[in-house]
This record gives sequence, C-alpha cells and structure tokens, in this order.
Amino acid sequence: MDGAVHSVETGPANVSSDFEGAVKQINIGIERLAKIVGCRTDDMLHWPSFVGLAGVTDAGIASRLRVSLGLAQARIKDDRPAALRGALGARDGLIAHCGTGSFLAAQMDGEMRFAGGWGPVLGDEASAQWVGRRALTETLNVVDGVEVETGLTRNLLDRFDGAAGIVGFAGTATPDQFGALAPEVTAAARENDAIAKRIMQVGGDYIASMAAKLGWRPDQAFCLTGGIASHYADYLPAEMQSAVIAPLAEPLVGALELAKEIQHEYN
Repeated sequence: MDGAVHSVETGPANVSSDFEGAVKQINIGIERLAKIVGCRTDDMLHWPSFVGLAGVTDAGIASRLRVSLGLAQARIKDDRPAALRGALGARDGLIAHCGTGSFLAAQMDGEMRFAGGWGPVLGDEASAQWVGRRALTETLNVVDGVEVETGLTRNLLDRFDGAAGIVGFAGTATPDQFGALAPEVTAAARENDAIAKRIMQVGGDYIASMAAKLGWRPDQAFCLTGGIASHYADYLPAEMQSAVIAPLAEPLVGALELAKEIQHEYN
C-alpha cells in the first residue's frame, strides 16, 4: 500500500500431502498480513496475488485451493515459478535448485519450463536428500563387497552401527534427515573421497542433462540455488561453469513480480 514489502512466516504448507493444514497456514498468514498493513482480511482476498506452493501439481488442486481461500484475483502455481523469476528477473536462462528437494527451471522468450520437483519417491535427483540416500546405498554396497571402502562409507557405518542401523534409519527417515547427511558427502568429496566424488558427479551430470533438455544455451544465464547446489559447480561441463551467475533475488521477490503481472491483467 505504501510500496513497502511486508512478510510473515507460518508453518509448512504442502497442498498435496496436507491440503487442510496448508489452507490453515495460508489463512493464518493472510490474517497476520492484514493486521500489518491495516486492512480487513476480506478486502485483502480481492487483491491480485500470486500463490506459489509446494504440492500444486495440477489445475484441479489450484482450483480447489482458490475456492477454499476465497481469493478473487489469484494465480496459483507450485513454488517453482517464483523461484525462477526471483533468480533471473526478466532474463533468459535457467536455474538448478538443489535444496532438500530439487528442480530445474528455464525462462526463455517470456515462457517458463520446468523439470523435476516431484518429491523424494519419484524424483528430486541431485537434492540434499538424494545425496544422503545415495551415500547410504553406496555404503551398503561396500558391505556387500561390490564397492571399495572409503572414509565416507566407514564413517557412515560407524555412525549407524553397521548395516542394520542404516536400514533401520532409512525405513523411517524424512527427507530432511536424509538431507542432513549431505554436508558429510560434500566435505568428503572435497577431500577426494572416491565414492563421495562419484555421487556428486552423478548429480552434476543430471543437472547438465536436464539443462540441455530444457533448451539452455551457454550464452544464457545459469543460477545454482538451494543449499547444496553450489557444490555441483565443479562437476558441471566447463561451458556451464563459466555461465554461472548469482541469483538476482529471493523467491519472494519473484512472487511479487508475478503478482504485479496479474494486477496489470485485471486493470
């Protein structure tokens, strides 16, 4: 209202895994924002908005969410478009986001394309949780005698008290818990641990392959975003390494820009 940016934080909101819980968290956020800017909650629901949420996998979920929230001028997508617009602004290019989960996104001639982001069971290659799981898998290969022990696998066996402990952990571990192992892998890779380096190379190869499929070219911007993404830089082709730039802004900025586009459409 005065040109300032106001933000609030609530709890997790994944509309695929917990739709009602996500709606509750969003409504809490809307109510808090309304108090900050000094307006009625009902009035805010009529403002142009961009809603970027994990778990928005199709138009059906987006439509259900729009009705549940009562938003009159909302564009509802997953959380990837805001991250892409925030990182690149209006420039053509690509981002490889590797945090607990992962996805790649390209922006070319005003169009957005996405790959990945389907969660830990069906995808999220090169993510932190993928790295952690892969390290445990390779450690069990050492137990089977089909891989040579390294410092990384020895440390993991010690930490979990053998193969049985690894299997027990993996049976109940969350993506965050798998991801918590990733720093140990990246650190081992920097020390030339053979298995750690191979895991990172597989992740780097995935990023390069998907970038090519999305149409990225060496003359376009390329951003690595997310906690583990920068660790893949040395495992990418030289042309990708030389194209890496810092992201322009956070996903929140990207969401605000997308909301402004919606406002122009309604005016």
